Amino acid sequence: MKFNPKRRTSNVILLISAFVIVSLILWNTNIFFEKFKQEERLKIENWAAAQAKIDNAPIDEELGNLPIQILRNNTSTPMILVNKDGSIKTHNLINDSDLDTIQIENKIKKFQNENEPILMTYKGEELATLYYGNSDVLNKLKYYPIALLLIIFLFGAVIFFFFKTNKASEQNKLWAGMAKETAHQIGTPLTSLLGWNEILKSENINPEITKEIEKDIDRLQTITERFSKVGSVPNLEVHDIVAETEKAYQYLKRRSSKLIHFSFSSELNELSVLLNPPLYNWSIENLVKNGIDAMKGKGNIAIQIEKNGNFVNIMISDTGHGISKSDYQSIFNPGVTSKKRGWGLGLSLVKRIIEEYHKGKIKVLSSSKEGTIMQISLKAVV
Repeated sequence: MKFNPKRRTSNVILLISAFVIVSLILWNTNIFFEKFKQEERLKIENWAAAQAKIDNAPIDEELGNLPIQILRNNTSTPMILVNKDGSIKTHNLINDSDLDTIQIENKIKKFQNENEPILMTYKGEELATLYYGNSDVLNKLKYYPIALLLIIFLFGAVIFFFFKTNKASEQNKLWAGMAKETAHQIGTPLTSLLGWNEILKSENINPEITKEIEKDIDRLQTITERFSKVGSVPNLEVHDIVAETEKAYQYLKRRSSKLIHFSFSSELNELSVLLNPPLYNWSIENLVKNGIDAMKGKGNIAIQIEKNGNFVNIMISDTGHGISKSDYQSIFNPGVTSKKRGWGLGLSLVKRIIEEYHKGKIKVLSSSKEGTIMQISLKAVV
């Protein structure tokens, strides 16, 4: 598999372009907000001038309809007019008749923070001070940049997870390709070994020797089949879970150190489940080998099978050093390992085989200084 540097460069360019576009929208929105605020102030200044003229013009002076029209048109901007004599008038405030002195003072302070007060004069004489707040439209527009920033954040998060998932997908394809290539490379010497074993049989060699060689050749064929299935959806067929588990158990027992004491028990004689035997046996092998490593090559390994409703539970226990409770979930992540030379792929592979391929569950049932119990749960075929 080859990584495409051009694709990666185009993704980066796309990401930068997206952020530039959103930033320009944010910048233009801020400019529009300030411009709208200036226009609103101009409207309030006109309102203040019209109010001052109406309040202070001589009775016989003809004002025309313009000042009255200016006053009538302003129905959205909240205002508080404080006259020179201390009297107060409110305009466009909700329930303004219910406001007490303290509430009005608080409103005045709030309006001062939002906009600079307007000093109302008429013919050079100071008449009143007008405090005004932002209209509903301006208030909504004020929060629009925050919404845009949130959009930028969410957009960045989506892009990040997209790249992360894309990278993980490329890595999975790489591992699958390497596994299939490994299976292909093993095939040639394996065929040769089969031929040499037949020659040994014809040379009157001890049959026990050739029999053991055949077992190891069969094992190599099983391993080759496992690697060839990596990255593809395996076929599941009905198999006896007790027999398949015991088969894996017997192989591991024969090939392990005499310092490891193995035990196998099942409350069932047989139970059918949908299974891919090579991959399932691989899972059992990984769990047992992890247990042996945790015990540093000396201790007890027990495999137990129990029926639980429509499910069958397979428990693999060891007498190793145990797992911290905080690591119960993380140990199944790729790359997580306590071994100095480990790659941290064993348990992540088991999780994928059991949960993705067999639609089962795997978890740490319990763990302490006395040992760990791992549990696989698979649905029985009724």
